[in-house]
Amino acid sequence: MSVPSALIVPLLTFVLLDGFIQGSVVSLLPVIRDALHTSTGQAMWITAAQFLSAAVCVPAFGRLGDLHGHRLMLRVALVTITVGSVLCAVAPTLEVFLAGRVLLGPLDSLLPLSVGLVRDRLDTAGSRRAVSLLAAALILGATTGTASAGPLASVTGGGRTVLWNLAALAVLCLALALTPRIAATGQRAHGRMDWRGAILLGLGLTLLLGAVSQGTTRGWLSPLVLGGLLLAPMVLALWVAVSLRSSEPLIDVRAMASRSIAPAFGCGFAVGVVVLGSQSVTVAFLDAVPEETGYGFGLPHWQIGLWIAVPALVSFATAGVSAAVGRRLGYRTMLALAFLLLAAGFLLKIVGYAVLPLWYAGHMVSDAGVGLAISGLPTIISEGSPRDRGAASTAVYYNLKTAGGSITGAAAAAVFNGLLQESTHQPSLTAYLLLWGACGVVALASAALIHLAPPKQGVAEQPLREPMRSPGVG
Repeated sequence: MSVPSALIVPLLTFVLLDGFIQGSVVSLLPVIRDALHTSTGQAMWITAAQFLSAAVCVPAFGRLGDLHGHRLMLRVALVTITVGSVLCAVAPTLEVFLAGRVLLGPLDSLLPLSVGLVRDRLDTAGSRRAVSLLAAALILGATTGTASAGPLASVTGGGRTVLWNLAALAVLCLALALTPRIAATGQRAHGRMDWRGAILLGLGLTLLLGAVSQGTTRGWLSPLVLGGLLLAPMVLALWVAVSLRSSEPLIDVRAMASRSIAPAFGCGFAVGVVVLGSQSVTVAFLDAVPEETGYGFGLPHWQIGLWIAVPALVSFATAGVSAAVGRRLGYRTMLALAFLLLAAGFLLKIVGYAVLPLWYAGHMVSDAGVGLAISGLPTIISEGSPRDRGAASTAVYYNLKTAGGSITGAAAAAVFNGLLQESTHQPSLTAYLLLWGACGVVALASAALIHLAPPKQGVAEQPLREPMRSPGVG
């Protein structure tokens, strides 16, 4: 079945906005730091604030979308995102900018809400195709934002123009969301919102991500960081206990822990580890001057974005065809292949660390796996979850991916600070090889995990034909 453009085009636009804002702000961090006259350590809160807000907002918005309509919550999310974007654009101080970033927390809920809507409105084959397009749009938006934000800031004389452009895009997306083009959710969940579960899950993830984000700057044994790392598992354990006793939990923990779907959540965490956790390391390696450090390729800053953009476009392409690949191979086999490509890519990086073409080939191979993994996992998770909890379950996957990336980023910083060259005080080659090796092992373990897991009958193996649902109000 073809994907109806009247439904998918607005959703693709929203997900493009998600990726574009995420990629642009990461590229602008040095520019924003200087404009707000703050330190590098304080500027780290710019990304941390949005991550922490997303930890609370994403599962709550996903469940509210299942209950009250995905279209309604998309509109609420875009109102908040628009206000946050404008606040960031006008912010005179770091505190005001961070308030804007907190309001951008619902940004990460745009994809889960979109997945919930297409799953409700389309048959299985159509929804799989739509999810692959949405995943590709997210990759394309992030790639475009990362590659264009820096040059645009240089041309226009600062980051304010870019921030105003992001705010303008948010306004346009909000205007599109308020039009009748977006279909309403036809079949809503019954029940009520589990606010106690939402608070406990959000608090647990906030403690975990907050402690991890500050570990390298404050020290891992500082009371604030150590307290967060100790309290986080306790709060999350309490959330599980409360959810198991609730008749209408935020997340169906029993379904989430089933043998057929739990491996997909574990692989979502692994995707964060191998993708988000290694991004800054890739930039650092391309930037390193071999005459000074004994490794790296010493590329100019303006070239690094281009070198990263091409493999990202490979991810975009493989994400776009993932529905066809999954239909032919089965989604679990496709995901196993995706993680094997990731592992092969890291192996090529290790073997070819001194030869740019070979190292870059590894980067291309791994990013081909990234596209298949990022687009395939939401399909497995949404179809394997109860029908009335598709958006909420996809939201948990999104948070697990972010958590994996945050934890790996902090671990990488610790390794790089611990393995320094005495002469240059730069990370040693061993630090890079260890990280790539660890990511390769995680990818191999994920391939085995997803391939050996018993499939749930009818989930993401062969296209199932279902009749279109009648329009509803929501």
